[in-house]
Amino acid sequence: MSGLLRRPRGTRGKVHDITPANAGWQHVGFGLYRLAPGERAAEETGAREVILVLVEGRARIGAAGRDFGTLGTRLNVFEKHPPAAVYVPAGTSWQAEAETEVTLAVCSAPARGDHPAAVIGPEGIRPISRGRGANTRMIHNIAMEDRDVAGSLLVTEVFTPDGNWSSYPPHRHDEDDFPRITLLEETYYHRINPPQGFGFQRVFTENGSLDQTMAVHDGDVVLVPRGHHPFAVAYGYESYYLNVMAGPRRAWRFVNHPDHDWIWQRDMRNA
Repeated sequence: MSGLLRRPRGTRGKVHDITPANAGWQHVGFGLYRLAPGERAAEETGAREVILVLVEGRARIGAAGRDFGTLGTRLNVFEKHPPAAVYVPAGTSWQAEAETEVTLAVCSAPARGDHPAAVIGPEGIRPISRGRGANTRMIHNIAMEDRDVAGSLLVTEVFTPDGNWSSYPPHRHDEDDFPRITLLEETYYHRINPPQGFGFQRVFTENGSLDQTMAVHDGDVVLVPRGHHPFAVAYGYESYYLNVMAGPRRAWRFVNHPDHDWIWQRDMRNA
């Protein structure tokens, strides 16, 4: 198995636990809980900020000494409603108690700034269509830079129709040269509908020092430490992924692969 591909550890409890230490990088952390009704999860944030994303289900959420009550807008991620999400600052803790079957993503990065604990979704998140033809996908920007809801984290989710491409044309964000490009580590948490389906993700650099292509299944996580990272889902299956990005600057600036930038330029002219 590729070192960039992480399979879930079982079906209950904390099935993903990606940290900067075990990912071999500096910024992004990603955890995922699968909880049955009545089960609980809780963590301290330490020196990191956290965004909780209720991928599926309803749960009672508390953070930084506040009770946010029962949150959750979709029982199945492929209902495609904007998700409930909560920002949790550093130096505090959070708790979740499942009221239904729950899939809870825990997105983290080194804390910067002074943002209070707050519910940041589904209000303020609207569906955005991006791309053309077989590159069409639907986006929910949970915490991108146009929303001042975090100090480091950039979080978004993408729905890709069956047979389509996304994160395409191939692009990278692995240099700290703002405003041309920013350095952002990234994780992809993948879901496939129906769940027996699959997709493919390639992570590669232009000089060939990194070039891995992975068959992605329901529940997998792909790490993107650097390089381009396009994704395609097989015909007959639709895909969802949750992206978590962080780096030295909270800004998403990317550069397309020079061989494939013509696709972007054509689509921008015809938009």
